[in-house]
Amino acid sequence: MVIHIVEDDPGVNESLRVLLQALDHVVISHSTATALFTAPLPTQDDLVIVDLGLPDIDGASVIRWLKNLSAPPRVVAISGQSQKLIDRALKGFQALTVLRKPLSGDALVSFIA
Repeated sequence: MVIHIVEDDPGVNESLRVLLQALDHVVISHSTATALFTAPLPTQDDLVIVDLGLPDIDGASVIRWLKNLSAPPRVVAISGQSQKLIDRALKGFQALTVLRKPLSGDALVSFIA
């Protein structure tokens, strides 16, 4: 499994990458949605962590794109936004895991395991 991180905040992106690599995961970091779209596609065995507040294309659109792939990867959304904004952004998504920032390493690890 490859874990793709789509997060524009360099500190959060780096922290996630370091944590996940320390757990022996292969990690590919993207600072924008466009960077993810131009990279090799994630496979159904992969996990994609998507920030909802991306600067170029909103995270909900990225998640929708990922879910429409012929073999979609697992997806987890992350956000520091209010619950009201998260609910509005993700309206219509079924069974999507959302982790709130600041992220807990334990919560992230338990989801990945």
